Amino acid sequence: MCATKHYDTDLSDEQWELIQSVLPEQKWKPGGSGRPPTDVRQALNGILYLNKTGCQWRLIPKEFGHWSTIYGYFKRWRHDGIWAQLMETLRQLERRLQGRHPEPSAGSIDSQTIKTATQHEDIGYDGNKKIKGRKRHILVDTLGLIIGVVVSDAGTDDRWGLIDLLTEYFADGVKRLRKLWVDGAYPAEWLEAWVRGLKQTHKIDLESTTNKEGKGFQVIPWRWAVERTFSWLLNDRRHSRDYERLTVNSAAMIQVSMIRLLLKRLA
Repeated sequence: MCATKHYDTDLSDEQWELIQSVLPEQKWKPGGSGRPPTDVRQALNGILYLNKTGCQWRLIPKEFGHWSTIYGYFKRWRHDGIWAQLMETLRQLERRLQGRHPEPSAGSIDSQTIKTATQHEDIGYDGNKKIKGRKRHILVDTLGLIIGVVVSDAGTDDRWGLIDLLTEYFADGVKRLRKLWVDGAYPAEWLEAWVRGLKQTHKIDLESTTNKEGKGFQVIPWRWAVERTFSWLLNDRRHSRDYERLTVNSAAMIQVSMIRLLLKRLA
């Protein structure tokens, strides 16, 4: 099924071939009984369009299908871990093409506080940034490609975000990751004690990188990668604020942005 209009965010044939083997076999029909099924590729095009333009779900162009059907795909793939799986598959492929091991040995963690568009769940206040909203915690490799993402209320301490990220990352076993660079907001005795416990099984070290001059902007070695990743996300208007009702949806939208970035590189 082809749309009568084409948008810049639509998947090319090469991109579609690259990802369709990762997508689940369609055994259900989102959107309710009586509604004609939407082509999976068109549904994905609709999600990419919404992510890039920042429009509301109800304002997705009808060429992509009914908005509730497209949201059904987004929600089900988030629930089933398809977005995370697809992002991880593409990230490993990109690393291989750059002559690197598919699993990184080093990375960086940072957070970004963002305002929310409406009053949804898990809203907090970041006293340092003077922002009411949510906080995005991301773990990236040295290329700036996202390994893990967690979204919390803005009042969450960055160190708890780090713990959530690493707990989720190591949930399925021992990984190759050994070194993590963090900024000056992370070091604390209680966090170092937690990391020491983690090192018994995962042998990971935290290294704080700060501006030793104490004034002015400086490019901090290895830290620039994670800062650049946040700037990549803000190229997609859906991330100018947090528009999602649930934080898990916010994290999934970040995964969608990384998937689109990787598809543009790979195909």
